[in-house]
Amino acid sequence: MAEQQRPFARGFVCGLLVALAVACAYLLFMQEEVDPLVKRGAEILKYGVPERGPAVHYLHNHVLAYDSAKRTPLWVAEHIKSKHLQGPADRKHSKFKPDPSVDPMFTAYDRDYRRSGWSRGHMAPAGDNKFSQEAMDDTFLFSNIVPHDIDNNSGFWNRLEMYCRDLTSRFEDVYVLTGPLYLPTQEGQQKVVKYPVIGENEVAVPTHLYKVVIAERTDTPISMGAFIVPNQQIGYYQNFTIFQVPIEDLEKSSGFKVCPHLDRSKTKNLCEVDSCKLRNRK
Repeated sequence: MAEQQRPFARGFVCGLLVALAVACAYLLFMQEEVDPLVKRGAEILKYGVPERGPAVHYLHNHVLAYDSAKRTPLWVAEHIKSKHLQGPADRKHSKFKPDPSVDPMFTAYDRDYRRSGWSRGHMAPAGDNKFSQEAMDDTFLFSNIVPHDIDNNSGFWNRLEMYCRDLTSRFEDVYVLTGPLYLPTQEGQQKVVKYPVIGENEVAVPTHLYKVVIAERTDTPISMGAFIVPNQQIGYYQNFTIFQVPIEDLEKSSGFKVCPHLDRSKTKNLCEVDSCKLRNRK
């Protein structure tokens, strides 16, 4: 029996050696085929690629990209359903604090907002997360917060957030993308971008805020709308169509493509399908 096993063992070893030889040859071939620009780049970046932290941060009920230079989010994405709006979560149990996934060097702190004249504005609202205290607590992380005009935050913007929640009674799924913008103003013959910063960590105050709203229901085209709102006190409006903009304008201003997997040719204007009317605060 042992004699019969020896040829098999020798064959197995030979086969393994051949496989290893082929693998080594392939690796050598691949090394020779490396793009010379990539090879040179690896030499230039001998000590590593400069890092700004994770490209995307995943929380319990929202996802965001973070701007470590401005200490604010770039965008915050939500998926709102009616079931998310009911539950025991209470914002009185939540506290503003740094996101542990953000390097302490690049985060805002509560002290930056104190006596600044600006409120701590949620991009993903706490009210969208009543189903879970953990999800609600996540909205109080500073990775989800921007310096927000106090009157705008408690007034117009709050009503806009309420509208998005109300959509869940008319649509099965509501997707919302929210974030800050830093837009130029005309000064003489040129345009300039000016914005204040607050606190010792120099948290950037956006000139505008944006919201992209996508609403879905069975057997009807997807409804979509994009809105840019100045970060300042805004009067009482019954609807917010005055702030609606082409999605392409928002993309040019933000520097990223919005919802790249969505076929826009098959979408409808949200404000033509729905009212885009704001209800009173209460």
